[in-house]
Amino acid sequence: MSAIDTLPPLRDVITTHDLSARKSLGQNFLLDLNLTSKIARQAGDLSGSDILEIGPGPGGLTRGLLAEGARRVLAIEKDPRCLPALAEISAAYPGQLEVINGDALDIDPLAHLTPPIRVAANLPYNVGTELLVRWLTPPTWPPFWQSLTLMFQREVAERIVAQPGSKAYGRLALLAQWRTEARIVMSLPPEAFSPPPKVHSAVVHLTALEKPRFDADAKTLSRVVAAAFNQRRKMLRAALKGQAPDIEDRLIAAGIKPTERAEQVSLEQFCALARALKA
Repeated sequence: MSAIDTLPPLRDVITTHDLSARKSLGQNFLLDLNLTSKIARQAGDLSGSDILEIGPGPGGLTRGLLAEGARRVLAIEKDPRCLPALAEISAAYPGQLEVINGDALDIDPLAHLTPPIRVAANLPYNVGTELLVRWLTPPTWPPFWQSLTLMFQREVAERIVAQPGSKAYGRLALLAQWRTEARIVMSLPPEAFSPPPKVHSAVVHLTALEKPRFDADAKTLSRVVAAAFNQRRKMLRAALKGQAPDIEDRLIAAGIKPTERAEQVSLEQFCALARALKA
């Protein structure tokens, strides 16, 4: 019998430990262990990697990650009510699961994990985008992680993989696609969760590239993209007028028509504009 088979069903765990999902913590529990195992498999071969998991809740995905061969899992959980349930998993996998009760925004994974590191999480909806942006914009690249396998609201997942010309295309797509290979690998309906959220969900897998697709200064690119999409309905010559007094000339030098709008401009063109502004 494998270790995962010695653990009680998740519904029993939730009942035993009185783990009603809390909206204030962005909690929607995924209880189908077939689905959590499938998500764990989307993270790739885990046998030689340490895994960072954010918001494990009662531990459905945690079980999947360990059963799929993760070398070690660091699970960061803000809700202290979940700790006894996670302790049961830790007992079934001695030495392979470390649980920290805290805020993922405040904890340095490298103080607890050994590379190579993968991140896999059903992210709490209220901090998911903030964590992703932080992971995509470290001070140096490559980052501490090899890949991110993350669940978001479907709308956020579509923003990550969006292409120019679509309404979903924006800052998140550019940050993700500049330095990673990003794709949606799973979709989940509301009824897969307890309680069911009001939206569909999707799992996105992002693989870190060794270097960005196009040369650009990270801070300049981030600033330009933010300014462009903060006023996405304006022509770029107006939206970016605060970036340089000769912004029209800089746009033209980057191969961009000053009358274009942000959603029409490709990643490569934004990188060229960042280089033109830096110069």
